[in-house]
Amino acid sequence: EIVFPFKRYQIQPVWRADRPQKGRYREFYQCDVDVIGSKSLLSEVELVDIVARVFSKLGISVTLKMNNRKILFGIAESIGHADKMIDITVAIDKLDKIGLDNVKAELRERGIDDEAINKLQPILELSGTNAEKLCKLEDVIGASETGKLGIEEMRTIFDGVEKLGINLTPELDLSLARGLNYYTGAIFEVKANDFQIGSISGGGRYDDLTGIFGMPGMSGVGISFGADRIYDVMLGLNLFPEELACSTKVLFTNLGKAEEEASMRLLSKLRDNDVPAEIYPESSKMKKQMEYANRRGIPYVVIIGSDELERGVATVKDMRSGEQSTLTFDELVSKF
Repeated sequence: EIVFPFKRYQIQPVWRADRPQKGRYREFYQCDVDVIGSKSLLSEVELVDIVARVFSKLGISVTLKMNNRKILFGIAESIGHADKMIDITVAIDKLDKIGLDNVKAELRERGIDDEAINKLQPILELSGTNAEKLCKLEDVIGASETGKLGIEEMRTIFDGVEKLGINLTPELDLSLARGLNYYTGAIFEVKANDFQIGSISGGGRYDDLTGIFGMPGMSGVGISFGADRIYDVMLGLNLFPEELACSTKVLFTNLGKAEEEASMRLLSKLRDNDVPAEIYPESSKMKKQMEYANRRGIPYVVIIGSDELERGVATVKDMRSGEQSTLTFDELVSKF
């Protein structure tokens, strides 16, 4: 019943047997986006666009790092260890965490000789623009057909990102390997620039993952957003709007029967205009009602006392700044 290429997203809890620590949970929510049934690299370009749009809307400054498993295979092949591609990628994936010397030590432990490690070092220390890195890579791994294909794929993706005018430039990072070995092409990883935490989004191209489930040869590409980590970042950077903490935007005080009736009419008009508003349920001291609004985090209090009622106006107090203004009943509705 599915029409291919099939695009879908889902948001669900997932579990893993990790040791819990800050930003690493045994149960967490993941937001997945996938395109199944197409080898077109336009899908990768669209995923970059999604990443750019999502984090722009959330107000999080991010860096999107990309690499390609074909390039990693080309590197392994070029240094004479095509059979140890997984060992090499697992080690270089730790470059950011443990540094170059420790990565070299781990490569030795995994049976990579010093001559091969010396060939690998300049690749790991590549610098410059994406185009410059790809040109230098071509000189080093050009003899590998798989490596050359990976380079061309990345050129196509970077070109597509530029043509679409995406407001986020991916950065080619050859140390990015992503531990999951079912990736076969481009791989993605997103990190927050202004908050210390692991990756908040990641994914890549998987050409035969469906083969495990009896449907071989079905290419796909996807990316996942870690909702819990994104929440941690937004909390740490104070990016949640203040009003999210409160379901009510406006509280009307209750200062007597006639005042209550006038407030109820205005309350109804605000609700008709989709403004979350409520009235204090009983007539009581002003101090008590103000404390109630303060403790609830309600940003605005509307006061209609006998004096205001006589003049057909309301006093509006901004609970955050402490400023007060006097508005007619019509102006009050317009304000909110």
